[in-house]
Amino acid sequence: MLYTDAVLASLEHRYTITKAPGVAAPAAQQDPAIAETVTRMLLDIERRGLDAVREYARTLDRWEGGDFELDAAAIAASADRIPADLRDAIDLGAERTQAFARAQRDRLVDFETEPVPGLVTGVKYVPVSRVGAYLPAGRFPLTASAFMTVGVAKAAGVDTVVACSPPQPDGGANQAVLYTAYVSGVDRFFVVGGVQALAAMAFGLLGELPVDMLVGAGNAFVAEAKRQLFGRTAIDLLAGPSEVAVIADESADPEIVAADLLGQAEHGPNSPAALVTTSPELAAAVESAVERQLRTLATSAIAGPAWRDYGSITVADSRETAVALMDDLAPEHLELITADDDWYHARLRNYGSVFIGPWSTVAYSDKGMAGTNHVLPTAGGAKHSAGLSASRFVKPLTYQRIAKEATPALAHAVQVISDSEGMAAHSATATMRLDRLENTVEASA
Repeated sequence: MLYTDAVLASLEHRYTITKAPGVAAPAAQQDPAIAETVTRMLLDIERRGLDAVREYARTLDRWEGGDFELDAAAIAASADRIPADLRDAIDLGAERTQAFARAQRDRLVDFETEPVPGLVTGVKYVPVSRVGAYLPAGRFPLTASAFMTVGVAKAAGVDTVVACSPPQPDGGANQAVLYTAYVSGVDRFFVVGGVQALAAMAFGLLGELPVDMLVGAGNAFVAEAKRQLFGRTAIDLLAGPSEVAVIADESADPEIVAADLLGQAEHGPNSPAALVTTSPELAAAVESAVERQLRTLATSAIAGPAWRDYGSITVADSRETAVALMDDLAPEHLELITADDDWYHARLRNYGSVFIGPWSTVAYSDKGMAGTNHVLPTAGGAKHSAGLSASRFVKPLTYQRIAKEATPALAHAVQVISDSEGMAAHSATATMRLDRLENTVEASA
């Protein structure tokens, strides 16, 4: 079901699903067979180290031996191996994404406050030391991934960012992905893919200490590896298939709405695409436009099944109902194409990133041109989590500096609470300081 029973009941059926998904919308990558395979691989790699990584690379990546790492010259040479217009577009995406990330980082400022005289508390933002970025390069190489992972980490102040990307049929790296990592500031680049790549970064098998954080998209095995490695390292988020949702009304162009729905359905045959509209006429027009566009779409073999099995159109009786339905769906990408986008924007709470107005489209962020991050929560995760940003790569470390004269404002209450809990040692840390303060005062009298 697309929306939860509780939300549907609360709306008292003030909606009509004119086009429902053929199967239940996917929650996340939760295949027990995949989980078992990944567990076995991680345990094997942890036990046997780089030998196991090489073995899996031969079997799964068709790796033919040699060094996984590309040297600095090979990384830089990627600039000459891609078309000039692609190079210029990548340069532009890197510049905009890092500029947005720096603007985010600049707003995370250290501060101090003094709630009572002599008690100073504060926060210092400190970047993590080492990040491992996985850069997918399969059927669709997702060229912009390094903008969002490598580039944002470097903008946040991370010292060392290593990247892994699966080899191409010729055994080398995808040159566009490599160049994107290069201009994003990658420190080291390894041509190795899948579970073995994440394990190598997490276990410190690539000539670096284990990374503190793993980031980047990937297939179901990569997502499961990140899930199982979480705790040993931090991760950006657990993402399932890419999603798009649109709120539109009678003012929207059905051809544009249809194109934007298919733009994300193209990611994979299980990518959900949802339209919520207050206009029955628009609902019918969009459904027709999608079918018409699929007839000539080069990737219809992917987008078609996604729309058939995971696409939906819902007609709501009011914009309030549309907001409630969309907040429960909590999509990864949300587009607003209405006569009053600001009204919706002010009220919606749950989405990974929102694209406001008919001139906005998800692809502008997907390819790095908007500057915002496209590593976003899926499968309802936007109800509790935000996407990747500069803030995810820094730790807000708190501190306290307490002067002698502030002791009475702290110690007595700590003693009372500790005594009530039966924690005598905690109590003593406060009462000893009270005793010493009193002795100091008496000695100076």
